[in-house]
This record gives sequence, C-alpha cells and structure tokens, in this order.
Amino acid sequence: MTCSVRSTPAAARMLAAITDRRIREQIAKRIDGLAHNPELQGKPLIGELSGLRSLRAAGQRYRIIYTVNRRIVTVIILAVGVREEGDRRDIYELAKKLIRMGLLAT
Repeated sequence: MTCSVRSTPAAARMLAAITDRRIREQIAKRIDGLAHNPELQGKPLIGELSGLRSLRAAGQRYRIIYTVNRRIVTVIILAVGVREEGDRRDIYELAKKLIRMGLLAT
C-alpha cells in the first residue's frame, strides 16, 4: 500500500529545529519511507499514545511519531524528537503533553 505523507505544523517545526543537517536529512528520508507500508514499520504505542506508531530514526536516538489514516490513505507525522527516557524533553512525554493540551490532533 502506498500512502501520501504529511506533517503537522508542530512536527515540521520540530524537524526544522534539529540543527544537525545530516540528522535532519536522515529523519526526512525515514519519513519519506513511510509512504510504503507504514503499518509494517515502527511499533504501535500504548497508553495515552495508543493509536499512534513510533519509528526510530537517525542512529536509533530520534523517534518519528505518526498515525495512519486508512480512510484517505495518508500518513500524518505528529512529532519528531529525541528519545530520552526519564527526561521531560523525551519525545513521548512531549507528545503526551501536546495531546492533553489539545495541540496535537490524533
């Protein structure tokens, strides 16, 4: 299955905020790869983030959080950032916070 891939404005800002060009390009390449069989990539998330998927990128440190809309065959990138378990800047913690605030549509 081939899908179109879109990013939310928040995800686009998160990607643009990554200062290392090589890492940004690696993440962008992984995002582009989601156009083909996105449900077979990454892993499904649980808890507050259930219904979303997470894909590792750029040396396994960064995560791309996305959802697949089967109805319109689209992958929507919701957040991009570093996985730092236990840190308040962890991408999963940030995504949970944005969802609670209603700033991240799922």
